[in-house]
Amino acid sequence: MVARRPSMADVARRAAVSAQTVSRVANGRTNVDASTRSRVQQAMAELGYRPNRAARALKAGRFHAIGVITSYLTSYGMMRTLDEIVLAATAAQYSITLLPITATRGGVSGAIDRLSEQAVDGIIVTIEPHLLVGAEVTLPDDVPIVVVNSGSGEALSQIDSDQAGGARLATRHLLDLGHRSVWHLAGPAESASAADRTRGWAETLRAAGLEPPPVLVGDWTAESGYRQGAALAERDDVTAVFAANDQLALGLIQALHEAGRSVPGEISVVGFDDLPESAYFWPPLTTVAQDFAEIGRNAVALLLDRIESPAGGALGERVIETRLVLRQSTAPPAG
Repeated sequence: MVARRPSMADVARRAAVSAQTVSRVANGRTNVDASTRSRVQQAMAELGYRPNRAARALKAGRFHAIGVITSYLTSYGMMRTLDEIVLAATAAQYSITLLPITATRGGVSGAIDRLSEQAVDGIIVTIEPHLLVGAEVTLPDDVPIVVVNSGSGEALSQIDSDQAGGARLATRHLLDLGHRSVWHLAGPAESASAADRTRGWAETLRAAGLEPPPVLVGDWTAESGYRQGAALAERDDVTAVFAANDQLALGLIQALHEAGRSVPGEISVVGFDDLPESAYFWPPLTTVAQDFAEIGRNAVALLLDRIESPAGGALGERVIETRLVLRQSTAPPAG
């Protein structure tokens, strides 16, 4: 036989108070005197009573739960961001429902629909913004949503690193060293982050009176960086390369080494992300650091502002600054 869980009425009888008083104590109300509160809490402990949080949430219209949709579980940056989302949500006494998906518009739409029907107060979306654009994705009006990435083209609350600004830091650093041009090994064309980094690189060159050389495109992997690096190694006019992430830079450096091109003696390389391993590349990689933890904290803060504000909170974008980390993969051009 399954034992019946103790009810509020059981606690009220044990503590010799009304059910309303037990409810006030269970919900943390302050209009109960100390001795009565102590007696009710003792009765709860003796009976093993636990408040029905689902019922309390329905009554209050709040579940203290956040849904997170992601397709980046293999990405270091996103895992750091997710870690901080969980820590920040926990500190605010919110639980997390994580929903990994396939990065397609249909997958995104289905995930948003499923979370909208569940007991969540808001949703954080950590996918490529272009997947939110289109007729297949309908965003609910009654559930606050924050997107971790910029450029969605929608009226949404968004949080992201200063992608273009970081690219400017990298490109400006190479120009300041005396390089007459900077080549760019970009991320995939469908990536908003890659597009922003390419834009920042090109704008910096043009501001210096230089025409950007042709963009080489990779897929974020060291393998694609290696393939493009093998082609760059054959060019005598390449002295500096800004790679759109550290993995691309790793493959690029390996290809340059195999071709007998010295880094940074002949070709300087800058990455993006500042992975923990970047300090242990050979040579240690100059790169642009993103504060993934700060992105996670801001995503939760922005969402809670929208959840807890009677007017739904203000829409807008928060941009987290990036910074250049100088190591040994960059130097003035030879000669």
